[in-house]
Amino acid sequence: MIENVDLSLLKKYDRPGPRYTSYPTAPVWTEEFGEKEAREALDESNRRGDPLSLYFHIPFCESLCYFCGCSTIITRDKSRAEEYNDYLARELGILSSVLDPKRRVIQLHLGGGTPSSLTPFQTRRLFESINKNFDVDYREGEISVEIDPRFASDAYLETLRTVGVNRISMGVQDFDPKVQEAVHRVQPEEVTVRVAKKVRDLGFHSLNIDLIYGLPFQTVESFSRTLDKVIEISPDRIAVFNYAHVPWLKKHMVLIREETLPPPDAKFGLIRLIGDKLAGAGYRFIGMDHFARPDDELARAQREKTLYRNFQGYTTKKNAELVGVGVTAISMLDRAYFQNARALPDYASRILSGRMGTFRGFRLSEDDRMRREIISHIMCDLEIDRATALSPFGASFDRVFESEIATLENFVPDGLLEITPDKIRITDLGRIFLRNIAMVFDRYLREAPKGPLFSRTL
Repeated sequence: MIENVDLSLLKKYDRPGPRYTSYPTAPVWTEEFGEKEAREALDESNRRGDPLSLYFHIPFCESLCYFCGCSTIITRDKSRAEEYNDYLARELGILSSVLDPKRRVIQLHLGGGTPSSLTPFQTRRLFESINKNFDVDYREGEISVEIDPRFASDAYLETLRTVGVNRISMGVQDFDPKVQEAVHRVQPEEVTVRVAKKVRDLGFHSLNIDLIYGLPFQTVESFSRTLDKVIEISPDRIAVFNYAHVPWLKKHMVLIREETLPPPDAKFGLIRLIGDKLAGAGYRFIGMDHFARPDDELARAQREKTLYRNFQGYTTKKNAELVGVGVTAISMLDRAYFQNARALPDYASRILSGRMGTFRGFRLSEDDRMRREIISHIMCDLEIDRATALSPFGASFDRVFESEIATLENFVPDGLLEITPDKIRITDLGRIFLRNIAMVFDRYLREAPKGPLFSRTL
């Protein structure tokens, strides 16, 4: 486990940096990449024939959580979701006409926003549209939905199980009432416990709970109580995210007073608490922010070096190409990324006119793909095998990244890395600084415009 660390080390590495759910990161994507380029990328993807992962963005929420960095629409009008379902059905038809029907969907995820803002009827209708247009592997595939326990009725959960959902991800963030009030998300513990029990009773294969550290008024003592309660619920996976305070990107975050946020040294105390407590409860530390039972697919994937990271976080479906559906949804193919329009009227206009929703994207060069591969090894495997890391490209890691290796040497005296002729390995302490280590391979950071783009790494 991580021992005490000098405060000067935290100050040294606490700076803005990407989370690397993609590389290159979204700020360098361009509107010069539009529908034409997206269709070409999908056609090229068809020739490779990899299986598919579908992501559906359901933007609606009944109330605003001040910490939220997602694209949301605050409303209690259920008719808006009904209209949105029409858009999704149309977009699925457009995408199915471009994608090879032989490509099976092995992963499907509903995120948001709040997918549980859909009624049971609207949820059934969405899955009817999916099944009409795509071949989904409900037997072996990973079919997951994010839910807000405050708005997840028994009837809704029963509907999810009926349509084939087998995994549930549940937002909790923190059980402390003072923290909940400060972030405008009051969620009584008994509500979460009731929903978790219902998820188990219905036979879902897996339950994940999301937590956030770095929220206002959090202390080691208060968050320790939250962790104890989560461990008592006994989910299969726990994701513990670092709160990204980016009021220049998400204006509502000004409602969180900066003086109430824990400073870096206090956040380190939280990080150490999380690692120690969850390890003591039998969870394995996955990547930089996930924990899983030893027999969980995520833990097995990390052991077998098949773990992957994308906009949905850590995933076991490394060979599946991600296709996003809905407003703001992102698609991640091997050689291209693209994103749907971010404003609902713009997205709707595109879809209703029979076009794809694409408004920007990025075509990856060979250099981009090699750097993405190395960043993935850092974020997922916690090591780089110098002999084989770039084998898929027929290239030598030591030759291509000679200058980056020299820069990595600077992390060794601080105890973050171990470098041998065969491998570059991230230490237990280095896991806290994974984003900083990955930044060494980010060519675009050298050309980044002045001004804030990313949250802080610690």
